Amino acid sequence: MFPWNMFPFNKDMKDSMQKMKPEEINNYVQDIIGKVMPGNMRGMMNPQEMFSGFQTSGSQTQPATGVLNSTAFETHDFVFVRIPINNEEWIRQMRIYHTSNQLIVEHIPKQEDKNIITLPAIVKKKGATANFKDGMLEVKIPKNVDMQFSQIDVTEIM
Repeated sequence: MFPWNMFPFNKDMKDSMQKMKPEEINNYVQDIIGKVMPGNMRGMMNPQEMFSGFQTSGSQTQPATGVLNSTAFETHDFVFVRIPINNEEWIRQMRIYHTSNQLIVEHIPKQEDKNIITLPAIVKKKGATANFKDGMLEVKIPKNVDMQFSQIDVTEIM
């Protein structure tokens, strides 16, 4: 059984914590974390600072010449990319390709445009489908589960 009586919390600690204001608790936690974490990790204490350089977690868009408001997300078995299509003529002129980690959409909105969308997971070469319905193009690509690991030896250089 866990020795709860050896835990550094007692009734006095509970009373003092209940009397503290939220700002005081926040300052206390920030101070403790600041003492424990190295200086280069301090930006991680504030989630707004930590994620300021990232896009929203569910979508990844890579605009090239033309801007596609695409969203890419993954499920257990598939990676989905949804692209809103403003003009149904685009469906006939577009070309879609994919690599193991990118979806390439060419010829929309202009003939010379090339849009690259980074996929959130590695995908298989075969089995992709694209469906257009209600102004939305949905590309569905099966995920590739790569369980092959290669060990990397670390050598110490003096």
